[in-house]
Amino acid sequence: MSRAGTGASERLARLLALVPYLTARPGARVEDVARTFGITEARLLEDLQLLFVCGLPGHLPDDLIEASFEGGYIHVSNADTIARPLRLGADEAAALLVGLRTLADALGEAGPGGPGGTGDGGRALVDRDALDRTVAKLERAAGDAAALAAHVAVAVETDDDVVPEVRRALAGGRRLHLSYYVPGRDETTERDVEPMRLLIVEGRAYLEAWCRRADGVRLFRLDRVQGLRVLDEPARVPEHAEPRDVGEGLFQPSEADTVVTLELDPPARWVAEYYPCDSVVELGEGRLQVRLRTPDPRWVGRLALRLGGQGRVVDPPGLAEDVRREARAALDAYA
Repeated sequence: MSRAGTGASERLARLLALVPYLTARPGARVEDVARTFGITEARLLEDLQLLFVCGLPGHLPDDLIEASFEGGYIHVSNADTIARPLRLGADEAAALLVGLRTLADALGEAGPGGPGGTGDGGRALVDRDALDRTVAKLERAAGDAAALAAHVAVAVETDDDVVPEVRRALAGGRRLHLSYYVPGRDETTERDVEPMRLLIVEGRAYLEAWCRRADGVRLFRLDRVQGLRVLDEPARVPEHAEPRDVGEGLFQPSEADTVVTLELDPPARWVAEYYPCDSVVELGEGRLQVRLRTPDPRWVGRLALRLGGQGRVVDPPGLAEDVRREARAALDAYA
């Protein structure tokens, strides 16, 4: 589903799934349903308004679906004709199987104390037994699609040393000490964190944890962890800590951020993959133009200096001039 969820085909598919879901859960809360379907509450209410004009041919009152959502609780009636959940298509079943198998491979076996469980305020990573049962049931139901999915693999970027230790901390409910590289400041930081869950997003592994240094929930990309140690102290995630919603993407820019435009030669294309970008445009001959946001443009200047002649700051002009001045000063030092 797209982020906006406004395309006609996407909306139709969502409505056909929404009606059976609500029919089976009378009194479901608006906020819970919106979260489940990955849309905003405003978008959900628009969908519910549309249900009032959906139904059987004839368009008489008894032919139309009835939906009420007063007080934040949803009730749907007169929808028996589409109350049965849709069957997955072969491509949908194959995609779901590939995703579940990738998740199972990345998370590994359940550790002591339950499948991925944590203690002392930690949050469950995943019920591995439930995951395995779901895969088995889906394989039986999918038929030929299951065989198709067996020939597809997803490469997940993980660290063979870091991921097992993260799993061990989650399973044992233990605090972690991280040496973590922060690209926004181009520095390695030392911090203790209370692990909450392991995430696989866009082919990369992340640890979601309560960071004692930042006093808040943070996502740590595991390929940026330069050192890790499981501590003897039990993990204690504060009661008010809320997992981040990654449905809208990991990078959530601020209006106060500075927008920086870089031009990259082929050897510097890795920048577009390593850092979150607003846009990436092919310029031809392997060159890229990327736009990214940052609360601290100075680190982009340092990045441009590291790239040498392989990358240039185009905008904002003040930052581009700062980089040129620092580059001249560095060259003058050699003279």
